[in-house]
Amino acid sequence: MSEGEALRYVRGIGGRRAAALASAGIETPADLLEILPFRWEDRRAFATVAGLKPGRVESTLDLTVVSSRLIRTRRRGFTIFNAVLRDDTGTIKAVWYNQPYLERVFTAGSRVVVFGRATIDRRGREMVLENPDYERLEPDDDETIHTGRIVPVYRKLAGLGSRALRSAMHGVLEASREEDVRDPIPPEVRERQGLLPRLEALRELHFPPPDTSMPDLELRRTPAQRTLAFEEIFLVQLALAARRREVAKATRAGRYELTDALRVKLAKLLPFKLTEAQKRVLKEIGADLTSPHPMSRLLQGDVGSGKTIVALLTLLVAVENGYQAVLMAPTEILADQHARNILSILRTAGAEVKLSVLTGSLKAAARRRALEDIATGHAKLVVGTHALFESGVAFKRLGIVVVDEQHRFGVMQRMALASKGTRPDVLVMTATPIPRSLALTLYGDLDLSVIDELPPGRTPITTVVRRESDRERVYEGLRREIAAGRQAFIVVPLVEETETSDLKAATAFAKHLKEAVFPHLQIGLLHGRLKPEEKDRVMLDFLGNAIQIVVATTVVEVGVDVPNASVMVVEHAERFGLSQLHQLRGRVGRGAAKSYCVLMVAEGAEGELARERLKTMEATNDGFKIAEKDLEIRGPGSVFGTQQHGLSDLQFLAVILRDPALLDTARDEARRISDDGRADDVFALLGPTWRKRLMLPGVG
Repeated sequence: MSEGEALRYVRGIGGRRAAALASAGIETPADLLEILPFRWEDRRAFATVAGLKPGRVESTLDLTVVSSRLIRTRRRGFTIFNAVLRDDTGTIKAVWYNQPYLERVFTAGSRVVVFGRATIDRRGREMVLENPDYERLEPDDDETIHTGRIVPVYRKLAGLGSRALRSAMHGVLEASREEDVRDPIPPEVRERQGLLPRLEALRELHFPPPDTSMPDLELRRTPAQRTLAFEEIFLVQLALAARRREVAKATRAGRYELTDALRVKLAKLLPFKLTEAQKRVLKEIGADLTSPHPMSRLLQGDVGSGKTIVALLTLLVAVENGYQAVLMAPTEILADQHARNILSILRTAGAEVKLSVLTGSLKAAARRRALEDIATGHAKLVVGTHALFESGVAFKRLGIVVVDEQHRFGVMQRMALASKGTRPDVLVMTATPIPRSLALTLYGDLDLSVIDELPPGRTPITTVVRRESDRERVYEGLRREIAAGRQAFIVVPLVEETETSDLKAATAFAKHLKEAVFPHLQIGLLHGRLKPEEKDRVMLDFLGNAIQIVVATTVVEVGVDVPNASVMVVEHAERFGLSQLHQLRGRVGRGAAKSYCVLMVAEGAEGELARERLKTMEATNDGFKIAEKDLEIRGPGSVFGTQQHGLSDLQFLAVILRDPALLDTARDEARRISDDGRADDVFALLGPTWRKRLMLPGVG
């Protein structure tokens, strides 16, 4: 099957499913094959009816249909389909709800394979299979898609569930031939590295062979997974090399003057001395700004290491040289805090610089004023969120772009903002520690700077895990800290994946604390749905100690800075990833007082992995160790998010982390192809999906 052939003609897809897939940008067989399973289920071993244990494990059974019946209930549109199934050891009833078409599948005498969990019916008399997965087999048909094998499980896409996607994927793979699937890895590289042909690797990834080891599959170490991981890193490295060449050829519109007088002027703005690590990084940035080529640099530093001051000094170099400078943050609350902190430093030093804030929630009149100030160049410093790179935003003379918390933005978003000026200098920052080899993979188009030293006065934070039975002791500790003049955060997690339930949980908990636990204290509430002025009011009251405890959702994870806060309590800490817990912990310990992070865990709620995460939090404050452990335990999604675009969206990152040699090998092979001038030959073999991911020319 040709890669560009219409999906609607593929067996198992048809017009309706093809239209649904097209709405999600899946238009060709090649596009569909890039949708990978997020896990697999082992349905190879067949059980017997007599051997079933109710409520225990899911089982696969090879059965014959004895009889079936469709019941149309009084409730409009609600149907119940019953089937009696048997094997040589006995009979069992299966039931499905609202699937009337099963009448045509479960006809008497037909052979079916089902997969599900047996339960006891409501009357307690017999075992029933409720809504099992199923597959009808023809008399001579031994191949199954949904049962009787290792089965791929996909995330829902365009309204299509895992079963529908499995059928579609199987249809595409069945119709594809080796010559139809373009293979971007040069033959000599594939042979040298012992890689599978691309189509074979895709077939074995989606529908693993019968002898596949489940542990190998789950640890992403099968030959198919290694092949596709190599391909991904190889292509990413080629694209990064191409982008580095572009940057190296680019020349800046104007050069910055970094005179001794300017250095002295900037140093006078600071109420404290810089650390040696900050000085080293500023020297690296200074060399970039005085070079003939635009800066493209990643600044990495743990929570509280002082990246924001480095960013401010960088922005002010542009302003002092007659350019505009932009700081982009991932959330409005962090953008507002950056703006407040910058204005505070400038005012304290008596410096007058016009600063505009641009976020999505600005009222129409305020937005118009901000846009006008930016367009005319009246605003020298601009702080905002993703609203900064919307189409209506025009700068007069943009010089430097600083992107905070880079892992929250995709590469495309960063580049969209960079395109607002004439090749502006770009500094991206992250408090998410990334191992150096991995940083080179994800951000290989950027030079890397690391702040590996905390400012003086930061006291180590003591982290403890506490259970529900310890709650009164935790509250007593909070009372002692507050009596000593300190303050506290209490973070309530996302209960369900909706803002509404998240808000409800935080609101109810804040009310309970105020009424039943701390009636004499002022308790504030902070969440993402508050208006900006309401967030500001809570934070300003907290900063001024008019509020002693802030109950918050994870909006405080990034950036909110209250030096007097000495306690961070995280409710249901077992629900959080390590990197997120580390970010939350970083909100305290910013003053001289001894600080504590209390991880509250529901009795018996944490599993083995959660226990491992919590132990790590108790054992270390080192962000790099924590990030590596989080990557090891939960994979890349925990660190980089699941909604990334561009190069940070590596589907096989977990393979690379477990096999660093593969990363080095793929990078070496990519460098060899790039140095030979053959990168464009490889790119020419890529379809639209890969071209878009790598942000290559010719893609909308």
